[in-house]
Amino acid sequence: MTTDSDSRGSLRKFAWLSIAAALVTIVMKAAAYFLTGSVGLLSDAMESGVNLVGALMALAMLTVAARPPDDDHSYGHSKAEYFSSGVEGTLILLAALSIAAAAIERLINPKHLEQIGLGLAVSVAASLVNLGVALVLLKAGRRSHSITLEANARHLLTDVWTSAGVVVGVGAVAFTGLQQLDPIVGILVAVNIVWTGGAIVRKSVQGLMDSALPLAELNQLRAVLDRYADSGIEYHALQTRQAGARRFVSVHIIVPGAWTVHEGHQLMDRIEVDMKKALPNTTVFTHLESLEDPRSWDDSTLD
Repeated sequence: MTTDSDSRGSLRKFAWLSIAAALVTIVMKAAAYFLTGSVGLLSDAMESGVNLVGALMALAMLTVAARPPDDDHSYGHSKAEYFSSGVEGTLILLAALSIAAAAIERLINPKHLEQIGLGLAVSVAASLVNLGVALVLLKAGRRSHSITLEANARHLLTDVWTSAGVVVGVGAVAFTGLQQLDPIVGILVAVNIVWTGGAIVRKSVQGLMDSALPLAELNQLRAVLDRYADSGIEYHALQTRQAGARRFVSVHIIVPGAWTVHEGHQLMDRIEVDMKKALPNTTVFTHLESLEDPRSWDDSTLD
């Protein structure tokens, strides 16, 4: 039988794939820079260096997240994934600053580009490598609800769009002879990277702050509970949070006071099973209360 820890551990192969892609593209894009002298291609190579660091961090955090619950971490280690995405987002922002600095210096002191055709061909090939790996990671991340793989995939996709912009900029230099177009594209690349890095950091912070599940998922849970409410059962105090790939849900179920403990327990079991079917990778906590007891309604809101 495959456990949740085994399932998370299997995601490490995707981190290794990302590491391999980063190493390949670093070499290819660095070669493109040395062939052309393009600061745009240099910025592209630097971002691939960030990809490598991010992939290594992803591997480390996926390894931690795959550990089973223990005495010190009763709910598992899945939140470790947020550290990976947070660090990767921060590294992206730092890379953007370095790219912008290099681009501004080149804008002030333009340099003639050489062997543009060969350099662009190498850069395009590297981008295709990133595109293929990004699509694989994105599919795996969505399937497994891994924020680490999704962040890594989106970073690689940003790299692809960045490379496309660089190719356009360097190509424009080749056609127009305006050397300033190359550093201008480098600056635009930096701005694009800042946007992506900020979004990744923001999502990581939301996860560490125990944000509630998205509205679409909350509605799925409410749909399950409403089916029981139609039969005279009531509920309140529905609270949710996300920790990496795992969701946590707690809810108070209110039943007639004349029910036996056995009847209440059977109902709780059915509700928990139905909620887990609606949203896999969910830990559900239910609390039974009496319809006739006024105190049952004292905890209907957040603490």
